Amino acid sequence: MKFLSLNRRQFCSAVAALVPVAARAADTLRVLAWPGYADPDIVKTFEQRTNSKVEVTYIDSDLDLWKKIALNNAQDFDVFAVNTAELQRYIRKNLVVGIAIEALPNLARQRPRFRDLRTIPGIVHGGTVYAIPYTYSEMGLIYDRQQIQPAPDSIAALWDERYRGKVIAYNGGTHNFSLAAQVLGLKSPFKLESEHWPLAVERLIALRRNVTGFYTQPDESVALFKSRHAALLFANFGKQQLQLFKTAGIDVGYAIPKEGALAWLDCWAMTRSASNPRLASAWIDYLLENEPSRVLTARQGLANTTSASVEDRAGDRLRWLEPVESEERRNLLWSRIVSGDRASRVLAP
Repeated sequence: MKFLSLNRRQFCSAVAALVPVAARAADTLRVLAWPGYADPDIVKTFEQRTNSKVEVTYIDSDLDLWKKIALNNAQDFDVFAVNTAELQRYIRKNLVVGIAIEALPNLARQRPRFRDLRTIPGIVHGGTVYAIPYTYSEMGLIYDRQQIQPAPDSIAALWDERYRGKVIAYNGGTHNFSLAAQVLGLKSPFKLESEHWPLAVERLIALRRNVTGFYTQPDESVALFKSRHAALLFANFGKQQLQLFKTAGIDVGYAIPKEGALAWLDCWAMTRSASNPRLASAWIDYLLENEPSRVLTARQGLANTTSASVEDRAGDRLRWLEPVESEERRNLLWSRIVSGDRASRVLAP
C-alpha cells in the first residue's frame, strides 16, 4: 500500500522514523488516552524497551479530549487516542500530522479489515494516513437482571417511565443527541436538521427526568449504578463497562438495541507538535503487539484490531460514529439540559 502527498512536516516525521529509538535516550513521550489504554505495566515495558519516559494523561469525554489538544494548539501532547468521527476536526484544524506507516511493522499483524486503511472512513486524507486503528466497541445497554426482564430491546427503554429515577446516563452532548435522534426515528443520528433540534431537546429533557446520575468515567458508572440501585445504563464505553460490572460482582445483562447501537473505532494519532515522531510511532507500533492487545481485551473487555471479536457478530446493528453537524451546539445545549433549563431556555441564542 502506497501513500503520497506528504507535506514538509510529514516528510520530517518519516525521516525521523529511520533514527533508532535507543539513540534518543531518556526522551519523554506525552500520551493522552482513555482509561485502560495505557496501563502502568504496559507503559513500563515500553519505557524499558525504548529507554524513555512516558507521561500519561487520561480523558473522560470527547469534549475533554478536544480541550486538552485544541486549546493549547496541540503543544502539550505527542500522541493521543481518538475515534474516527472526532478525528476529522483535528485534521481540519491542522492539529495532527501524517503517520509514516513504514515505521509500523506491526500493521501486518492487524486483521484485514483494519490493515486496508483506505477502506476505513476518515483515516486517510489526500493520500496521507492520519491515524492507526486500535480498539472498538458498540455502545449497548447495561441492565439489572433483577429489575428488568426480559432484556430491553430498544433505545426507548431509557425513556420508559417504569425506570424513572433508575437510569444512569453518560454526561456528553454529542452521543446523547444521537440517542435522541434514534428514539425519534430520524434517518441519521449524526445530522440534525433545523426542525429536529426542538424535538431532540424535548426528548433529552424527558431523559433527564428518568436519570438518577450522570457519569464520565467507566468506573464511576459502576459506582453510581450500585449506590443508586439503578436499573438501566447507557454504556458509552461498551464492553469495557460490562467487564467492570462483572468484576464488581453486579448481576447485569448487556443488550444491543434494535435501532442499532452507536459504535466507535478508536485510533492513535500524532500531534503536529510531537517532539519525537519516532518515539510516538514506536508507541503506536508497540500497542499492536500480542501482549498489549491481549491485555486490552482480557483486562478491559475491549476488542483489539489483531484478533477476532464477538463484536463482529453484531453486523448491521452497529451505527459507526460519523462527524456530527455541530459538536459545539450539541455540547452547549446538553449543558443547559443537565442544568435543568426548560426547552425554551435551552434553545435560546
